[in-house]
Amino acid sequence: MAVNRCIKYSLFFFNLLFWISGCIILGVSIYLKVSKDGNKITDVAIPGIDLLIAIGVIIMVLGFLGCCGAIKENKCMLLLFFVGLLIIFILLLAAGIAGAVEEDKTKEWVKDKLQKLLPLSGQPTEVQTDLQALEVEGKCCGLINGPSDWGSSVPSSCECKDTSAQCESSGGKNVYSTPCVSFVTDYLKQHLTVALGIAFAIAILMIFGMSFAMTLYCQIGKADAGTA
Repeated sequence: MAVNRCIKYSLFFFNLLFWISGCIILGVSIYLKVSKDGNKITDVAIPGIDLLIAIGVIIMVLGFLGCCGAIKENKCMLLLFFVGLLIIFILLLAAGIAGAVEEDKTKEWVKDKLQKLLPLSGQPTEVQTDLQALEVEGKCCGLINGPSDWGSSVPSSCECKDTSAQCESSGGKNVYSTPCVSFVTDYLKQHLTVALGIAFAIAILMIFGMSFAMTLYCQIGKADAGTA
C-alpha cells in the first residue's frame, strides 16, 4: 500500500508554516526582550516574553521534525512530532482553563509581584519613569496603596486633572487616590484574552497536525507491512 502523497505533502507544508511561525514568534520575542520600549512595571506583572521565546523554539523544533518526518516518511520523527504536539496541546488546554477560572488568583499574583516594587522612591529612575507613564495613562497613583506608595515625594504624574476621577489631597497636591494595581490587572486581563484566543487557534491547528501525522504514520506502517 502506497503512502497518500496528498497527506504527505499537506503535512509537510503544514509543518513548514508551523516552523516559519515559530521563527517569527522567536524573532519578535527576542526583539521585545532586548528592546527598551517595554514598560518595566507591566514586565514585572506579565513576564510572558521568556515564555514566548520558549514556545518559539519548541515550535521550530517540532516543525522541523514534522517536515523531515513527512518528506522522508520517517515513523520515528512523525511519532515524536505527534507526541510533542499532544503535550503542547494539553499544556495549552490546561493553561487556558486555568487562566479562565483562576482570575482571582491571577489578580493576587499580580499584586504580590507589584508589592515587591515598594517603596517606589527606592526604585531605579527607569522604573519610576515607567510607572509615572502608567499613572498618566491609567489616571491612578502608586501601585498598591495609592499615593502613599511614593512616600513624601508624590510625582506630578499623580496630579488629578480629571474631575470625574477619584482624587485626594497629598503633599499639597490634588492627586489620584486610586492605585494602579487595578489598571495593571485590567491590562493583564486584556492581554490574557488575546493570548487565549491565539492559544485556541494554535490548538485547532495542532489537532489538524496531529491528525495528519498519525494518518501518515499509520499509512507508512501499512506500507512497510505490505513490503515485508
